[in-house]
Amino acid sequence: MKYRRLGKTDLNVSVVGVGTWQFGGDWGKDYTQKDADEILIRAKELGINLIDTAECYGPHHMSETFIGDFLSRDRREDWVLATKFGHHWHEKWENAWNVDQIRTQLEESLRALKTDYVDLYQFHSGSDEAFDNDELWTMLDKQVQAGKIRNLGISIGSNDNLYQTDKATEVNAKAIQVVYNRIDRVPEERVFPSCERQDLGVLARVPLASGFLSGKYKPGAVFEDNVRKGRDRADIDEKLKQVQQIQNTEVPEGVGMAEWALAWCLKNPTVSCVIPGCKTVEQVESNARAAEIEL
Repeated sequence: MKYRRLGKTDLNVSVVGVGTWQFGGDWGKDYTQKDADEILIRAKELGINLIDTAECYGPHHMSETFIGDFLSRDRREDWVLATKFGHHWHEKWENAWNVDQIRTQLEESLRALKTDYVDLYQFHSGSDEAFDNDELWTMLDKQVQAGKIRNLGISIGSNDNLYQTDKATEVNAKAIQVVYNRIDRVPEERVFPSCERQDLGVLARVPLASGFLSGKYKPGAVFEDNVRKGRDRADIDEKLKQVQQIQNTEVPEGVGMAEWALAWCLKNPTVSCVIPGCKTVEQVESNARAAEIEL
């Protein structure tokens, strides 16, 4: 495994992390604590030290709860733990941008994660109107001072949201999370230069393009999971055709498509870490191999 500095933070993160949206059940599989444990144990054995989750990955902080139970039996200090705020999913899904709601979310996340602090607490794909709330950032700064948050970050909803990216330093955020992969390179144009100017860490989410870059799917593939089943059929087939062309012309012989796609993201020095989801131990192992591929 290789490691990179996460922007202006004092964190050195593995270049491959563990994304955990799948633990919440939205990606076509229901998880048990044993499933989550096996994935996280293997990740640690491979040198991975960053876990990315969110308050809304599954109802009642489901993903965070799986992670917290695991951390209660492991060494918390060995992990860089990143979570997010701004949404609420208990009995139903809600956006929750009121300052008191977010203060409550932080406490709920800490309880679910069974920890006294999070290493990176990220504004989760909110509007610019929600972002422009001085009271919110003042409250969060107080939580930083209290030690409950080590660093603030912004997970931008649009991968071309220059407004929030440019204001990161102003609100004391030190990292940006953004969609970035071989078939979606928009952040290279404006977001990445802003991150470089401000020395912000970059977490590249959806680095496998929601699984399209895994190499497992051909045009015509049908998805039943909550995330992909409602997408436009023509758009899905167009992306899968593009992936086929990339696989035929860019991926070296003997290199797995998914490993190559993660390594492709990491060849950009602005990227601190890719955070692919992983449904199985085998996928964790495949993801980790990307750190050793030189493109």
